[in-house]
Amino acid sequence: MRQKIAILGSTGSIGKNLLEIINKDRNKFEVVLLTANKNHSDLIKQAKKYNVKNLIIKNHKSYTLLKNINLKGINIYNDFNNFNKFFKKKIDYVMSSISGMEGLGPTLNIIKFTKKIAIANKESIICAWNLIQHELVKNKTKFVPVDSEHFSLWYALKNLPSSEIEKVYLTASGGPLLKFSKLKLKNVKLSQALKHPTWKMGKKISIDSCTMMNKVFEVIEAKHLFNLSYKKITVLTHPNSYIHAVVKFKNGLIKIIAHDTTMKIPIFNSIKSDKALSIKTNNLNLTKLNNLDLKKVNTKFFPVVNILKKLPNKISLYETVIVTINDLLVDQFLNKKITYKQLQDLLVKLTKKKLFTKYKKLKPKKFEDIILVKNKVSSIIFKTIKKQYA
Repeated sequence: MRQKIAILGSTGSIGKNLLEIINKDRNKFEVVLLTANKNHSDLIKQAKKYNVKNLIIKNHKSYTLLKNINLKGINIYNDFNNFNKFFKKKIDYVMSSISGMEGLGPTLNIIKFTKKIAIANKESIICAWNLIQHELVKNKTKFVPVDSEHFSLWYALKNLPSSEIEKVYLTASGGPLLKFSKLKLKNVKLSQALKHPTWKMGKKISIDSCTMMNKVFEVIEAKHLFNLSYKKITVLTHPNSYIHAVVKFKNGLIKIIAHDTTMKIPIFNSIKSDKALSIKTNNLNLTKLNNLDLKKVNTKFFPVVNILKKLPNKISLYETVIVTINDLLVDQFLNKKITYKQLQDLLVKLTKKKLFTKYKKLKPKKFEDIILVKNKVSSIIFKTIKKQYA
């Protein structure tokens, strides 16, 4: 019997990689739902190629365009409130890969309809892990993290209690600006910041890699997912990007998880249920492992990493605050409204404001709490940027 799967965010890089994997074993999978924000042309191509009967497209203009096309046998929806219409019983697998805070609601809503969910959406885990965990337990749904570092940790720690862990190390490439001088950092061009040396990524995550904000987020994720204290998690720069996670156990043993710089490996392993399935990858050049080049992060060069020192020990609405601040500031940089140096400085400055740090004492009790804080913070940040940089 074929696995029934759904992909939230099928036109993004994660979704496309998953469909490429499925394409090699079409007889083992049935795609029952694809979603996109506004890329209607790719969505239709995917639906026709994989014979998908249900589509969700969020952008109203794109939705209207699709509704005006005669697509026989395909149901088209404009929101994520219709899962019960086409999931009469639990499907086998969902990939949640909608980027940004927009992915949180759909992720929470779909858990009850699937036996397993793979989550690539960082914001869901950072801002709402307690809510997601509740839904996973309540609906007996299995979970796999897809981010390369967290997938590596998950694979290394299978069935092992967190009490056996002495230390966890997450690696960071350092991004394209790692070898820039302080003087050169003041005049970073957008094109330079987007030119990641080892990974093919979208614009937003490429900038997060430059500032190292992505590692701040990944440390938060690791803490939530594996029930660790922040003191047990350290970030190391590793320009080669072969090593994704290192775990030191209390018994003296160390596990190192390495793989090619392709998201296809964690994606493949998240969906793999048939032991006969395998994935072809490049042969790992073991000579490169002779010099791992693992180093402590220079916090003067990457000042946003200092945000980790101020994080609360328990999940709070402050995580939503820093995600929102970062999203808005990165958008400003991508639109050339602020400089790279201003992006770094504002991330550090704004996350320290008492106006925002008060949220460290508040826990998200429902999805609406997170959205309310996101909207409040967005309004304040827009006014701040307009006042200082208009």
